[in-house]
Order: sequence, then C-alpha cells, then structure tokens
Amino acid sequence: MEPGEGPGALDLHGDEEIIEVVELGPPGPDDLAEEMEDVDFEDEGAEEPDAEAWESEDDEGVEDGMEAQDDSEVTFSLHSDSVFCVSLDPKTNTLAVTGGEDDKAFVWRVSDGELLFECSGHKDSVTCAGFSHDSVFVATGDMSGLIKVWRVDAKEEVWSFEVGDLEWMEWHPQAHVLLAGTADGNTWMWKIPSGDCKTFQGPACPATCGRILPDGKRAVVGYEDGTMRIWDLKQGTSLHVLKGQDGHQDPLTCVASNQDGSLIMTGSVDCHAKLINSATGKVVCVFKMESVTPKAPISEGEEAESNSVESLGFCNVMPLAAVGYLDGTLAIYDLSTQSLRHKCQHESGIVQLLWEESSAVVYTCSLDGAVRLWDARSGKMISEYRGHSAEILDFAVNKDASIVVTTSGDHQAKVFCVQRPDR
Repeated sequence: MEPGEGPGALDLHGDEEIIEVVELGPPGPDDLAEEMEDVDFEDEGAEEPDAEAWESEDDEGVEDGMEAQDDSEVTFSLHSDSVFCVSLDPKTNTLAVTGGEDDKAFVWRVSDGELLFECSGHKDSVTCAGFSHDSVFVATGDMSGLIKVWRVDAKEEVWSFEVGDLEWMEWHPQAHVLLAGTADGNTWMWKIPSGDCKTFQGPACPATCGRILPDGKRAVVGYEDGTMRIWDLKQGTSLHVLKGQDGHQDPLTCVASNQDGSLIMTGSVDCHAKLINSATGKVVCVFKMESVTPKAPISEGEEAESNSVESLGFCNVMPLAAVGYLDGTLAIYDLSTQSLRHKCQHESGIVQLLWEESSAVVYTCSLDGAVRLWDARSGKMISEYRGHSAEILDFAVNKDASIVVTTSGDHQAKVFCVQRPDR
C-alpha cells in the first residue's frame, strides 16, 4: 500500500454520505485482509484520551442558550477559574483530582465533594493531573513545566521536577513511571519517587500528545509537525516514524490504542484520523472528514470556524472506533469494513470522547456544556446531562459507568450519576 493511502477514504457532503473505496497501487482487499489478520478486533479498548488544556475566553455568567438545569449530584467549587483537567483514581474510583487556570490542583472525594488535600506550589495553570495505576500517587503538572507527585494516603509531596512547557503527561499502566511531553519536542520518563530519568528526543517542535501502549514497553507520541513516533521505552530508541505523506499534514491533537495495542489511531488538525498497525508502523487506512455545510454567517470580529479531530478512541466489545471533531461531528467508524457507520451531530464542538469499558456506548462532552451518551450500534443518543454554565473542558467515567465527573470553564467540577436500570 502506498504511504498514507488506503481504502475507506470517506467524503462527506452535508448530510449525504458518499463512501468511495479506492484501491490504490498493487495491494487489493485480500492483501489488506492478510495484513490485518493478526489484529484481534474483538479485544479493542479505549485508551483514555489525553487531558488536553483548552484555552478559552473567560465567560462570565450563563452563555446564550445554556440552560439553568442541573442534573449533577455533586458540585466541587473550590477552583476560582476554569478547570482544565480531571482524573479518577483507578483502584477505587472514589477520588478525583482536578487542575485549573487558578494554578491550583485538588484531590477530593467524588461521593460528596469533600476536599482531601490541595496539591500546592504550582505557579501556572494546572493542565495535567492523574493517579498512578494503583492509586498510590497522584501527579499534577502545570503549563510552565513544573510537575509534582504526591503520595495520596500521606497527602504529602514526594517528588517534583521542572521541564520545558508541558504538553501532556501520563502514568505507566503497570508501574510507578511517569511520562510527559514538552514543547521542545522531548518526551520525558521518570521512575517515581526515585526520579531516575530518560528522555526521548523528537523533532524540534512540540510533542503535542502521547500514549503508553498496553504492553507497557512502547509509547506512541505525536508532534506538531504532523509526525508520529513509536518509542521503545527500555532502549530509548524510535521503532517507527510516520512522516511526510504517511504522517499528518498538520499538528497531531490526540492518539489512542486498542485494548491489545495492535492498532493505534492518530488525530490531527488536518481533519484526518489514521489507523496504524503498531507492529509494522504502517497506515492501515485513513478516515477523512471533509468540511460539512457552512454554519451561520460569521459575525464581525469572529473567525471562520475551522475543523479538526479533537478526540478519538476504540470500542472494547465491537470493531468500532469513534472520532470527535471540532465542528460537532461524532463519527463512528466500522474497523472491519473501514467505513463510516454513523454520524452523530452536536450543536457545538466536541472536546473529548470516552468509550464505556464493557459496552458499545460512547460519551461525549462539548463546548455547549453537556455530556451525552450515544449507542454506537444505532447511532442514537441515549441521554444527555447538563449542569455547567460554560463549556466542558474535560471529563472522566468510572469503571462501572455509573458516574461521570466533568470540569468546565464555569470554575466548577461536577459529578453526574448516569446509571440506568437496563445496563
């Protein structure tokens, strides 16, 4: 297959779907089937998308069209500015950590919003926060690159380090190891709390997103120049590089892998999502979203609305992947046929999406301040939850899919109960 080419290119014009399967170069569908026969579609899983910082204008009061209804069970309101990120502790799902534009991060109880402790000492917006795989440690990182790690039971800081401007941060899925990507193109890896350090030098541009693969031995990192690298964490070497026609033409915004790590998906400002075989580093197919019909006329002072991939993820229980776009489109793609299955339209841009662990239900949060649940099999919305008076900037779902915790530009974090009798 020629670089960057593949069956499954989708051209969308308005609501009409035109699906072209173009065979390029010598390989045909049979070759592709052989290439993908080692991939186990039954075991796909959503790696949690990066908690990215969203720069947003200060919104005082309720925005136009945002309702005063509040479906939440608990509101956490100790932040005094936009709340950029949230994570739940993986072991018990009883604690949340949130970070915000007020240079503060807090660890608090999900059941009642009670503060456990403040992760103090940051001097810039806290854009990354997360618990280690066993909930022993919590890490917080601010935009200037100050990263701090706290021992949760002792509520005390055990390690800190300063890097360049921070782009993303993630814990290793099985070890007390922390990874972070910075604006100088480096990816850093530390053992916690000893602080033993290794760096992976990328191109001289920001490492915009990253994900440790489920085997714990490799990481995929996306860069502002459109390239993607798969790193061997032990050797510190680059296993595969995707660039030029193979890579994206604009900065990468998000990466995800399926449950066994055999497939990677990358999303970019160029509006393309690429499906990649992690063993070979080859592009399996490209999902393209052309611009949809123009929205309302642009008011004076507003910029024309651009589109980009903002979030993506794999379903664990069916061969499906979801891609969320800034123009409000949630696209559900069928991986076995590499075609568009459903298009679910939102009024506002999608900020993030997450799949339930054990069903074909995908959650979205968007700039209109609502959380929505979608049935990926039918493409129908199951339910929607409101309560924020500004855009939702990040959210997390607990393991049994009974609660969603959201953060917003309205300075609040909220807990919504989403349990339904039929699930």
